[in-house]
Amino acid sequence: MVFDVHCLSQLQSALYSTLPHWEIPKTAEITLLSISENALWLVSDSLSKRKWIIRLHRPNYHNDTEILSELAWIEALQKETIIRVPRPIRCRDSSFLQSVHVQNGTSYRAVVFDYLHGKEPLIGSNLTSWFKELGNISAILHQQSRKWKKPDFFTRKRWDFNNLIGPNAYWGNWRNAFNLDKISENILNQACKLLHRQTESYSYSADRFGLIHCDMRLANLLVHHQKLALIDFDDCGFCWFTYDFAASVSFMEHEPFIDDLKESWIKGYQQQTTLSKDEIESLPIFILLRRIQLTAWIATHAETKTAQYLKDHFTEGTVFLAKSYLKRYGAKT
Repeated sequence: MVFDVHCLSQLQSALYSTLPHWEIPKTAEITLLSISENALWLVSDSLSKRKWIIRLHRPNYHNDTEILSELAWIEALQKETIIRVPRPIRCRDSSFLQSVHVQNGTSYRAVVFDYLHGKEPLIGSNLTSWFKELGNISAILHQQSRKWKKPDFFTRKRWDFNNLIGPNAYWGNWRNAFNLDKISENILNQACKLLHRQTESYSYSADRFGLIHCDMRLANLLVHHQKLALIDFDDCGFCWFTYDFAASVSFMEHEPFIDDLKESWIKGYQQQTTLSKDEIESLPIFILLRRIQLTAWIATHAETKTAQYLKDHFTEGTVFLAKSYLKRYGAKT
């Protein structure tokens, strides 16, 4: 496991020595917030009352250029849009990255962000209203993405079919999912073949495929003073624009209120710009594609609390959704 208990203890100790690089007092308190793709730490200074977030990157996932590209986009969004996003903090030498080492020789890249106040919107807390706002934000972000002149060094992952759930899937092979039997594997395999045909037909044209957030799930949204903030651009990359909605319903694709969330998201999006009939009809494609991707992620990130909580039944739910999807769309291809 990348972030086991022993490793986390070493990393926390090592982080204290890196704080001066960002002109953060060594006396600040460091607390582990969460482990997902990366490890997030809250840094609190009681004297200045300031807070920061340190993100330690999972090794061998993003290289330095990819991380710097993410931060460049966040800075551009701050300058060019009204979207509330966390500000990356430069070190004393004006760089963004620092290395943190553990005893086994593994090196972790660290980035610091200003702390944003807010809480994750919860299921049952007027979620449809927040999804209208999220649709509005998504449209603003996508419009900026299409127009933004990217730096020459800009490099981010391409989240196409092959890299999402195909042979080169970044998050692992869904066939290694927990509790996957042969019958269920066959159902998911049929669904993947259908999704492949559908995504190829939908196309990778520039009006449909570009730089997006890729992970707008509830855990990456913050509500503060009735305003929504968007955090964690770690998975941002090149993908279908409407995939951002699919990511926003991560881990709750099976819920009966998803159609209501979809309608609210569409309404919010269309406050900024239009969505074509094809774009709206693509949403179910990417919901199932994302669900299968997450099924693989749970198996390859078994040390996370999310995976531990969901692993016993998540694959079963994915298979149920795939069967329903095949019944609904399979005859159309």
